[in-house]
Amino acid sequence: RGYEIVMIGHKGHPEVEGTLGQARGGMFLVETPADVASLQVADPDRLAYVTQTTLSVDDAARVVEALRARFPNITGPKKDDICYATQNRQDAVKILAPQCDVVIVVGSPTSSNSNRLREVAENLGVPAYMVDNASEIDPRWIADSSRVGVTAGASAPEVLVREVVERLKDLGIGSVADLDGVQEKIGFPLPRELGNPR
Repeated sequence: RGYEIVMIGHKGHPEVEGTLGQARGGMFLVETPADVASLQVADPDRLAYVTQTTLSVDDAARVVEALRARFPNITGPKKDDICYATQNRQDAVKILAPQCDVVIVVGSPTSSNSNRLREVAENLGVPAYMVDNASEIDPRWIADSSRVGVTAGASAPEVLVREVVERLKDLGIGSVADLDGVQEKIGFPLPRELGNPR
């Protein structure tokens, strides 16, 4: 339809790289409000934005605000295309971290949303460490800690979280308490073509 597209996301993320590759021009990547300030577009009235699906609402909000301030007629998605699992986890870390001496994030170092969880805790002044599995926990991280928080990236299997909790118990963290979080009840129906044959 003749629109240029701004993608809010992280350079190098597979989804971003794939989307930019499919677009073959006419699409710009922005990561920060500073990127928005330097953005040069052909027609500010024919501009739309999308977001990397694993960004949280918080991660995207500052950039969307900058886009709307600079390009008041920019069009956004009809429905949020933000990953609620990512946002829910970040919101939980904002509650968890202030109650802890240390936060352990179960997730891959290449996972964008796992890294954001670590950053959220650190931005609240709480040391945070990321582990792929329980064997990566350094006992020095928790040596002087009475409360250790554990969270996990959106794609980390529950079994890894349980193993991390067990390892922390082995290292002397005595009791475990679960924090109530948001129940994720979003469902995604199968396309008709893949539905039950009758």
